[in-house]
Amino acid sequence: MQVNRRSFFKICAGGMAGTSLALLGFTPLPAAGAIRQYKLLRGRETRNNCTYCSVGCGMLIYSLGDGAKNAVSSIYHIEGDPDHPVSRGSLCPKGAGVLDYIHSKQRLKYPEYRAPGSDRWQRISWEEAFTRIARLMKDDRDANFQIRNAAGVTVNRWLTTGMLCSSAASNETGLLDQKFARALGMLAIDNQARLCHGSTVSALAPTFGRGAMTNNWTDIKNANLILIMGGNPAEAHPVGFKWVTEAKIRNGAKVVVVDPRFNRSAAMADLYAPIRAGSDAAFLMGVVNYLLTYEHVQWEYVRNFTNAALIVSENYAFDEGLFSGYDAATRQYDKTGWQYERDEQGHARRDDSLSHPRCVLNLLKAHASRYTPELVHRICGTSQEDFLQICQLLAETSVADRTASILYALGWTHHSNGSQIIRAAAIVQLLLGNIGMMGGGINALRGHSNVQGFTDLGLLSQSLPGYLTLPSEKQTTLESYLQQVTPGGILPDQVNYWQNTPKFFVSLMKSFYGDRAQKENSWGFDWLPKWDKNYDCLTQAEMMTQGKLNGYLIQGFNPLAAFPDKNKAIRAFSTLKYMVVIDPLSTETASFWQRHDEFNDVDPAAIQTEVFRLPSSCFAEEEGAVANSSRCLQWHWAAAEPPGEALHDGRILGNIFLRLRELYRREGGTAPEPLLAMNWDYSDPWSPAPEEVARENNGKALADIVDAEGRVILKKGQQINSFAELRDDGTTACACWIYAGSWTESGNQMARRDNADPSGLGAVNGWAWAWPLNRRILYNRASADAQGKAWDPRRPLLEWNGQRWQGLDVPDYPVTAPPQQKIGPFIMLPDGMGHLFALDKLSDGPFPEHYEPMESPTGTNPLHPAVVYSPVARLFKADAAALGRADRFPCVATTYSITELFRHWTKHALLNAIAQPEQFVEIGAELAAEKGIKAGDWVRVSSKRGYIKAKAVVTKRLRRLPIDGKMVDTIGIPCHWGFEGSAKKGFLANTLTPSVGDANSQTPEYKAFLVNVERI
Repeated sequence: MQVNRRSFFKICAGGMAGTSLALLGFTPLPAAGAIRQYKLLRGRETRNNCTYCSVGCGMLIYSLGDGAKNAVSSIYHIEGDPDHPVSRGSLCPKGAGVLDYIHSKQRLKYPEYRAPGSDRWQRISWEEAFTRIARLMKDDRDANFQIRNAAGVTVNRWLTTGMLCSSAASNETGLLDQKFARALGMLAIDNQARLCHGSTVSALAPTFGRGAMTNNWTDIKNANLILIMGGNPAEAHPVGFKWVTEAKIRNGAKVVVVDPRFNRSAAMADLYAPIRAGSDAAFLMGVVNYLLTYEHVQWEYVRNFTNAALIVSENYAFDEGLFSGYDAATRQYDKTGWQYERDEQGHARRDDSLSHPRCVLNLLKAHASRYTPELVHRICGTSQEDFLQICQLLAETSVADRTASILYALGWTHHSNGSQIIRAAAIVQLLLGNIGMMGGGINALRGHSNVQGFTDLGLLSQSLPGYLTLPSEKQTTLESYLQQVTPGGILPDQVNYWQNTPKFFVSLMKSFYGDRAQKENSWGFDWLPKWDKNYDCLTQAEMMTQGKLNGYLIQGFNPLAAFPDKNKAIRAFSTLKYMVVIDPLSTETASFWQRHDEFNDVDPAAIQTEVFRLPSSCFAEEEGAVANSSRCLQWHWAAAEPPGEALHDGRILGNIFLRLRELYRREGGTAPEPLLAMNWDYSDPWSPAPEEVARENNGKALADIVDAEGRVILKKGQQINSFAELRDDGTTACACWIYAGSWTESGNQMARRDNADPSGLGAVNGWAWAWPLNRRILYNRASADAQGKAWDPRRPLLEWNGQRWQGLDVPDYPVTAPPQQKIGPFIMLPDGMGHLFALDKLSDGPFPEHYEPMESPTGTNPLHPAVVYSPVARLFKADAAALGRADRFPCVATTYSITELFRHWTKHALLNAIAQPEQFVEIGAELAAEKGIKAGDWVRVSSKRGYIKAKAVVTKRLRRLPIDGKMVDTIGIPCHWGFEGSAKKGFLANTLTPSVGDANSQTPEYKAFLVNVERI
């Protein structure tokens, strides 16, 4: 295709086609003898970040429009930001096609309404939509709001309407979501974190003190060994994967991939080993056993920085698959025995000789000893040779000057024991001394662009911003709540930073309720809803099927495509009285009531749910901050206004919220006080400005703040510099204490763009801002030995200079505390130690254990045949009846993502739809030969819950594995297609997946379930 320059620019100015053509290689011919005409001539450049995965790649967005009043900007070109220190100008196929997402034909432009039983959408005005939604919400709240529970405790909760929040929206939208939901008393709130990395927080927080990626993208280049397991970054995080490549070039790093599929990451690896989906805990505990058996342990690190020497209570036990305290009737553990033995002062007893039979290290040795190479092979299907070679490579990083980085994603989190898989990896890294080190760590590669931020902001059923816990109905007073959630000291002279919980909580209450929060009313404690159980996504779907949930607000979320068991989700949504969908795109969820042949076989006339489809802005049309996997908050700017009548999320929330308030002021109703008390005092309350909300997240002084010597460190009205300045006396307000320092009196720290790296080690600390306090590597005190000298002199991250800690990073430690004080480096845990034994913080045990997926190809567990499955995994009775068995469904299926598509968004983008237009599944060559399936054949893949049809890709990338004496095949199922979008219609992959969840996070099992496959 030949076009001249003038024609090309006409195409560019007209919309999405220009960039798409350029990406496909159709560029204009040069004009001979002419002065070079820049392709961005007359364009306005706006800096933004990619909306897809959590690498957080930088983008330059170009739009036409001079910003004059009534002028409409039009985005016509997007390219990578060459200044961005992580992406360096790169964009993956998803990011490269993002212009087609912005201008997608499926972008929503006008509010629409679907009446009960109707088979069509009808256009309505915003006024009609807001008025009707507010009325439905108020009527439901008035009829079902609980002021007090049966015991007479004030609970102020509304359980019959739920809310799902978008992990691609900005942090500022996230805080508005939190205030909106809690003011109304909602407990059934969630975001995509529940369905992706919930298990990460459940596992890493009890182990290290925080539930986030320990290092950062650029630091991966410092690794000597990279283990990729439970993830596929070359495909799911392609630009982030460049730092793996750089580690190979820079350090000669070895890359090891362990995965059910020989994937694109494996193609770049030095060693690939196959594994059965769902058996990762056994593999990793086998590594633990190897390290302990052959003493490939960083002993000085383990003795000084972990709880290896602490003695566990004699009430703890483990026998035949069950930890002590198990109650079969409730399917729960009484965890009171999972504690340390205490001395007369209440401190944990310890044995520094590591000889006591109940010290943590010896209990771990005994627990892991069962995971021999032979057993790993039997459970995982991985050959003993491959397994032992991987163990040896990991063991080489137990020395002081070599590190291993573990990269994982949904391949570990999407399991009924996902938290314990991640716990096992964390134990490996503690034994090797790789936590807090450059090139080390446990690096959770998050999916959505701001799933980290929405987790930080507490948009989960039982959470508040900054990882504070929402009070339960058993915590009847502020005093009882703070007493129970504020940890006491376990070892003397430790930081135990969560002891400051009262300061964080009271400052949050002042941010929520302003002057209405006073000491006399316990800072508004009773206005918060109090929970009786977890109202996570699985619970919400179950409540719907039982008729216990009437309303659902869904913001930038596609639960029909994301919830486990799509057919159950259809049944659930069909019981709702009303559904409000706020989204830039047309989604399967909003159209769940539409018939789309066998892709969505429903009868619209039988579904009485009122549905509102409200068009919102996308990332390129909003301002605010998003937090990438590295905890880095990056501020981005809007390049254009939303299309048609679409509005920003904050404006939509503001309109509904203020209309509800007005209804309560005018009509009265049930418990208006919590709603009216919530602070919504923005310059424009109908559409809060992101800058105002960002400063609210950071926090400010409500009075002059003085230090211990009485010196004024902050004047009234000034922005907080650090969470160390927060007070519990009502003189500070801070919505998210871990974000303190992100917007100070010096300005917006998240907008900083200094990409200098003077050390050459990837310490780009002047770019944007990372929580907490701009630390880039968590637990960095552990990068130095007990005397304060760097373990690795070539990469000295932090050292003691005789007076203070200094180095390439902000110390994650009291800056003037000398090594002789023996303060542990894991300052968020009460004992300051990394936890090999997790105490009572996980629902399924203080040590990891292998349990079979709920749908097991063998139906037995070689470790303990009487306890095959996790005894405490989330499983409702009706869902248990929908579990399949291997006699009918002999193959293991696992879902995954492909490079060209992102979840269910990019099928709306024409360029991506062209690249991957049609649904397919991967089938191993041996299974295909037996079934008579050839490449390109249509196949039917079925589970006990339903079926999908797709094209077959026959491949050697999926191997048949020997599992406990039985040969087992694996089928790979990409998760991207559906019945909405620009791509060919396809089946939702979650039609096949079971509704079962991790015991700690309730994250569903998407990565190991049973299916059958047949040629059509």
